[in-house]
Amino acid sequence: MPVLEIIGWVGSALVVVSLMQARVLRFRWMNFAGSVIAAAYNAVVGIWPFAVMNAVIAVIDAYWLWRLTRERHDAEVYQVVPVGAGDDYLRHVLGVHAADIARYYPSFAVDAVAAAPDGERWAYLVLRGDETVGVVVVRGTGDGLGEVVLDYVTPRFRDFTPGEFVYRRSGAFAGTGLRALVVAPDARDTGDYLERVGFRQVDGRWRRELAAAA
Repeated sequence: MPVLEIIGWVGSALVVVSLMQARVLRFRWMNFAGSVIAAAYNAVVGIWPFAVMNAVIAVIDAYWLWRLTRERHDAEVYQVVPVGAGDDYLRHVLGVHAADIARYYPSFAVDAVAAAPDGERWAYLVLRGDETVGVVVVRGTGDGLGEVVLDYVTPRFRDFTPGEFVYRRSGAFAGTGLRALVVAPDARDTGDYLERVGFRQVDGRWRRELAAAA
């Protein structure tokens, strides 16, 4: 098979595989690469309608890649909404993603969250527009310490870190009486992420001080 034809098939394959991706950033990167290759291939062989179509798709992907990358740490784009531990919508979100959540936080139990008295558990939804992209749930363990029993990101935004807005920018823990957070010991290892949002290893546990908490 000629090299040029192989290149054309590679571009087509990338476009097709991109459509199978749940993660929005991964989808855009693969679709962009496939469209660039397909546009170049069709231009070389003189199939201009397909060359122009793929070039336009590549430009659209480039715009969204720029926008998603620029906004990934923008507190104006992601909002933190505190909700009650027994909130119906929170239970719905946790139920929809229960199987995926179990992969990262095996001991997490939705019923335990809902049954917890006020002042012992705090739950936060992270939204991008009207789409829920993350959930953080914290359990009070006494003496001003809170344990992060869930820090979950929906599959579409798995390449992002929306939990950072709960820990760093929302002032979510002001008024809770919490002075520090630790991460549930059975949570999947997310050390790079935890370091980025201010956690440090202390006595074998990931811990973050909450100096601003009241």
